[in-house]
Amino acid sequence: MDYVRLGTSGLNVSRLCLGCMSYGTSRWRRWVLDEPDSEPFLRRAVELGINFFDTADMYSEGESERVVGRALAKLGARERFVVATKVFHPMGDGPNDRGLSRKHVLAAIDASLQRLGMDYVDLYIIHRFDAATPLEESMEALHDVVRSGKARYLGASSMYAWQFAKAQHVAERHGWTRFVSMQNHYNLVYREEEREMLPLCRDQGVGVTPWSPLARGFLAGNRQPEDTALTRAGAAATNAATTRAGSDGFAHQLYYTPGDFEVARRAAGIATRRGIAPVQVALAWLLQQPGITSPIVGATRLAQLDELAAAITISLDPNELRELEEPYTPHQILGH
Repeated sequence: MDYVRLGTSGLNVSRLCLGCMSYGTSRWRRWVLDEPDSEPFLRRAVELGINFFDTADMYSEGESERVVGRALAKLGARERFVVATKVFHPMGDGPNDRGLSRKHVLAAIDASLQRLGMDYVDLYIIHRFDAATPLEESMEALHDVVRSGKARYLGASSMYAWQFAKAQHVAERHGWTRFVSMQNHYNLVYREEEREMLPLCRDQGVGVTPWSPLARGFLAGNRQPEDTALTRAGAAATNAATTRAGSDGFAHQLYYTPGDFEVARRAAGIATRRGIAPVQVALAWLLQQPGITSPIVGATRLAQLDELAAAITISLDPNELRELEEPYTPHQILGH
């Protein structure tokens, strides 16, 4: 496993980050693994050299944090791991149980640390931009989380580039903690981030840790156009290749255009010629894009982790890169 600095910070992270949305409780989503089935994935990730783990308070309504915390406690000393969690989405029915108000941010970090069984997180990420709260209030609260020792660094997730630039400016103007990372939506079939957000991050030395680097499994090449109508209507596609493919309606709102299927077809063709898996082609492409630090990968089969870890050694040549990129069609902004 290779290790790189997260942006211009001094924090070193593995070239891949294990996304832990799939680990928690199947009561939350059909494709999520329960704790006994989740632990082997965290163990295998550590064996592969992954030191970077990403979860969120909302995943499995807090159970993901509990599962991740208990598993990592068995796998090594706390300082061995870089742990990220997030704040923003509702964690209760009350009007203050969500967003980035000072009240919620300070309550949410304490609740996350309790579930994780940790004294601090390495990276505390705002899961989305909160237009309903004054930006100064949010940034000061996040700065206080860092100053209190409950988080080492701050990160942000999907938003418009102007919003991210404004947040960084507010922090700099007041002498507060700036974001060191951007966790945005970026993959072979969704490249809108290349227009503004990625150039901004490269210019400002912000690490980029894309979510959905394999388009929620779409780039595995096993999705079918006929699955789309069912899942968009809220029904499960029983003939789908995986449980997630048949029940993940959000993925069908993001992808599944004719152009997306053509990109996936080309990735599969390159994979066949090279004797590797389509997901390895898709991840290798992403790792070769300028400014990308550590894509957040998910897995619900152990063999997937080994495939993905092997992708960091794959280098696509210029002709292959052109072949993959040529059929891309612009998308509406998705995932904010």
